[in-house]
Amino acid sequence: MDTSIISIKGLRKVYQNHVAVNHLDLDIQRGEIFGLLGPNGAGKSTTILMMLGLTEPTTGFVRVNGINPQTHPVEVKKMVGYLPDNIGFYETRTGLDNLVLVAELNGYKYNDAFTRAKNLLETVGLKEVGNQKVSTYSRGMKQRLGLADTLIKNPKIIILDEPTLGLDPSGVKEFLSLIRDLSKKENLTVLLSSHHLHQVQEVCNRVGIFVKGNLIAKGEVKDLAQQLFGTDSMTTLLDTGLNNHDEIESIKNKLQNIRGIDRTEINGHQIVIHHSFNSNTPLVKILAKQEIPIMQILQKGYGLDDIYSYYFEENKS
Repeated sequence: MDTSIISIKGLRKVYQNHVAVNHLDLDIQRGEIFGLLGPNGAGKSTTILMMLGLTEPTTGFVRVNGINPQTHPVEVKKMVGYLPDNIGFYETRTGLDNLVLVAELNGYKYNDAFTRAKNLLETVGLKEVGNQKVSTYSRGMKQRLGLADTLIKNPKIIILDEPTLGLDPSGVKEFLSLIRDLSKKENLTVLLSSHHLHQVQEVCNRVGIFVKGNLIAKGEVKDLAQQLFGTDSMTTLLDTGLNNHDEIESIKNKLQNIRGIDRTEINGHQIVIHHSFNSNTPLVKILAKQEIPIMQILQKGYGLDDIYSYYFEENKS
């Protein structure tokens, strides 16, 4: 059974001699949070414009919930909400007033618009400040109000462009948690475009990396890490506390012959151990059994920063 809510096949967009999007194939599943990554000009925005029917593809096609955005753009826009990086509000009016107005513009009668706005203020955690003027809101509160604005028409898909820009660490954590909860409870599909890789890794089910109009990688972070860095995706740094290079070399060679350890390297006074264990616990047991001294042991898993750097540097020219 196909659960894709967005289906893109062979999508290409050419402006004169510039290829903005090049033969893109992508399926986004209903209810997933998908991260769109890449530098400015990589093709992310053009792809979104074609999803919304705001620009026509040169070749290929897009379907949003089975609908062609080129022939039925209004129907697609009804089911897609968009939160830009800097949304505007009527600052001298309350948060509630702003949402009621947006609801009315989306076809709600006043009473229904008022109820919808009140419910969404509670959903995004602004119930207590809904009657305050937007001019008194912090950046984080305005982003929450923007999310409520995006949800007014009860969309099936929302597109978030740098939604945590300007938020403090606690605000970022709360906003990402809110996105995750909404996606899970409402079966809401979220497209998240951001330059903050650790935030994308924290909240997204899958990611796609765009470079020069090409989608060069897509999938779960752990799967991409395995493809790039080997079947393990675990690296452990072992500090034995020894200073003698020959002793460190001897330990390295001993570890190399242990099942589950793929390879070892020396980095200064540390031994870098690449292994297939799910955690450091079995590794520590092996080290203890082999009477290998442990002063410090640190686990490093390959993350989205490593993956992004690999692809971006490889395609930089």
